[in-house]
Amino acid sequence: MTDRPADAGGAGDAGFDRRLVPPMILGSVLNPINSTIVAVALVPIGAAFGAPPSQTAWLVSALYLATALGQPIAGRLIDIFGPRRLFLLSTGLVGVAGVVGALAPGLGVVIAARVLLGFGTCAGYPAAMALLRGEADRTGRNSPAGVLTALAVANQTVAVAGPLLGGLLIGLGGWRAVFALNIPLSAVAVTLGALRLPKHPRQPGQPGQPGTGAAARGGTAAQLDLPGMGLFAAMLFSLLLFLMNPRAGTWYLPVITVAAGAGFTVRELRARTPFIDLRVLGGNAPLLATYGRALVAYVVGYAFLYGFTQWTEEGYGLSPFHAGLVQIPMFLVGIAVSVTLGRRGGVVGKLLLGAAGQIAACALMPAVTASSPLWTLLLLAVLFGVPQGANGLALQNSVYFQADPQRIGSSAGLLRTFAYLGSMIASSASAASFGQRASTEGMHHLAWIMLGAGVLYLLITLFDRSLRRLPTGPPGKTGPPGKAGAPHTPSRTKSPSS
Repeated sequence: MTDRPADAGGAGDAGFDRRLVPPMILGSVLNPINSTIVAVALVPIGAAFGAPPSQTAWLVSALYLATALGQPIAGRLIDIFGPRRLFLLSTGLVGVAGVVGALAPGLGVVIAARVLLGFGTCAGYPAAMALLRGEADRTGRNSPAGVLTALAVANQTVAVAGPLLGGLLIGLGGWRAVFALNIPLSAVAVTLGALRLPKHPRQPGQPGQPGTGAAARGGTAAQLDLPGMGLFAAMLFSLLLFLMNPRAGTWYLPVITVAAGAGFTVRELRARTPFIDLRVLGGNAPLLATYGRALVAYVVGYAFLYGFTQWTEEGYGLSPFHAGLVQIPMFLVGIAVSVTLGRRGGVVGKLLLGAAGQIAACALMPAVTASSPLWTLLLLAVLFGVPQGANGLALQNSVYFQADPQRIGSSAGLLRTFAYLGSMIASSASAASFGQRASTEGMHHLAWIMLGAGVLYLLITLFDRSLRRLPTGPPGKTGPPGKAGAPHTPSRTKSPSS
């Protein structure tokens, strides 16, 4: 990419390099599209290899595990080495995974392809957030509202549209087409990244000049906290495995989680360049609250996306195609809410609107039965579209303003990790509520769990006074985070012994 800035994109966002937007968005949506597109491929893959649902479920879990582990690690690598290298490497791996999955001779190889997809899609979102922060530093202005909104809308769009796209691809070329889709997507992402992503981070106010952070120095292997990353992986992997199938026989997994967590804490507090700076993160209560909100919000969102949709097929009697169509109102309302709210400053209003939408939708679910008219299902989808559009945008903007500027990549990666923790909890709640079949009684039980999570989300928001200190004006009108009083905590530059 050339080092000259792009022309102004419009009022309030002069100087933002809009050539970065296509690779940013494409890279960030590779993960959500692969998360949901496989939902309609589980049955045909199982039929092709004679595998029961207990085995094909790993096609979902494998990507979640790899992504939850890889997002903060990829984010930290982006903080150190810059977004370009990690973006090109990861999006290239997506293409390899597409080839492996499309040619897989057995279920084990298909699962391996999903693991590769999980790791390959890890860098897109942290890279996009790092690029946004870099442009804010370079131009001395917050990133344009339209760019932040486009990023949120794109991720919401493909997540909801994934099952419909998957059904279309399977109808045209079988389940292998779901994996083959990643080949052209990867090729386009790598090409756009190679042409448009900056080779060197830019210094504020001096387009094209290297910055002063770790990434600007090119990064070194000495800055990698490999022991910390290993302990973090052990802690998160054992926790996620337990959440996937909590039972007495897996009692050792929480023990491993606690032991690895203790070792991770000791390591990070002593490391000169920690993987996750617990001193800074622990002192950044606003960011921790945002992560808590993300976890709870995704418990509600994924329970509806997968649990309620499963009930519409088994309990209500819709075909998979028509069950996917029922989700369309959520998709449309979510986009409309994101676009509308994206033009407005502030975060509190978005969070409260999302909380209200969640509670209203969850409160209505117990009134729905197998004999309810179809319009009640559509009404539920409309109601869930409100938090779908408001929460994603609010959580993303919160991290943008609250995170340590030098660790924006790993902070964005942790946001996705907490989201996938929420999805795992939602999966466990759905399994516990439904048992062997997605009955109406089980759906009602799941609805009460979701309602409890929605109320918790509201309480976390109401009692978080730090939200009032976030910028309230339209993005792009003030200085970038770290220069306009955003409530982040500066990164620690010295070791505890210095």
